Amino acid sequence: MAEVVTVTGRYEVVIVGGGPAGLSAALMLGRARRSVLVVDGGEPRNAPAAHMYGFLSRDGVAPGELLEAGRREAAGYGGEVIGGRARSASRDGEWMTIELDTGRTVRARRLLVTSGIVDELPDVPGLAQRWGRDVLHCPYCHGWEVRDSPIGVLASGPMSVHQTLLFRQWTDRLTFLTHTGPVPTAEQAEELAARDIRVVTGEVSALEIAEDRLTGVRLRTGERVALRALAVAPRAVPRAAVLGALGLEPTPHPSGMGAYIAADPTGRTPVPGVWVAGNLADPMANVLASAASGSAAAGAINADLIAEETRRAVLRRRDPFSRESEARLCDQVMGARRHGL
Repeated sequence: MAEVVTVTGRYEVVIVGGGPAGLSAALMLGRARRSVLVVDGGEPRNAPAAHMYGFLSRDGVAPGELLEAGRREAAGYGGEVIGGRARSASRDGEWMTIELDTGRTVRARRLLVTSGIVDELPDVPGLAQRWGRDVLHCPYCHGWEVRDSPIGVLASGPMSVHQTLLFRQWTDRLTFLTHTGPVPTAEQAEELAARDIRVVTGEVSALEIAEDRLTGVRLRTGERVALRALAVAPRAVPRAAVLGALGLEPTPHPSGMGAYIAADPTGRTPVPGVWVAGNLADPMANVLASAASGSAAAGAINADLIAEETRRAVLRRRDPFSRESEARLCDQVMGARRHGL
């Protein structure tokens, strides 16, 4: 006997992920009078950081404060935000069915996934515990706070030299730690030398901490390098399991820094009705850029729904006695939800 799926909600758009991208999209779609459900796993990428920077009008606020405001604003336009994770998604005709780990099953005309990425850090004892504090990755996010300090860059991938040259803008006390990363090419070595960046060879075995502050790193040789902050280039691992059943798999990012879900500039994927936004679509996006991508995806989704609704209206006008029952039901259900019925 086939399993009976109990649907506990129908929405025009279901958004998987309640970070800046997902909440920005929910706000836009709510203002467009769409019924929206946001499913939030409660694991924002920047949770370890006490503050976020570079977000116009919100510079220096706690990440959780931004999300709280976003949930409040989305709810103000009728958006629902619930805790949980999407386990799977499948297409059922013109609808998509999304199963949540809470046991709830919902249906949507469009699906936006903004579940983000996991930062896979180099395997150095003590490093993960300092992540988002004095172990950093983005100079634009945290460079000002450690300016003019001794900073080390831990080579761990193809972007490490580029990352080092960026951090040179914030300090002239910079050390490139070759660790287990690729050996700099002759051209890269010349660039590092030209910017007076010290190069230290050897694998880093541990971080040194005093009074809850990073004071340096220790090499396997026993050599100690004094530092105030350490920059790393984590590998981006997409939280994309829900997309797998729809045939969407992560692909290597052109930068070599991990993987992402390929999509067009609005976040539209090759699977009809499915969009992505935020770090899932661009691992290099900061909070502001992620929020902007959610807004762009929302605009594209609303336009796509309008195009579909217009096609249906034209068909009904041409032949009022041959209406698609499911399409009509969909319009009635969504219209009722928009007007609070």
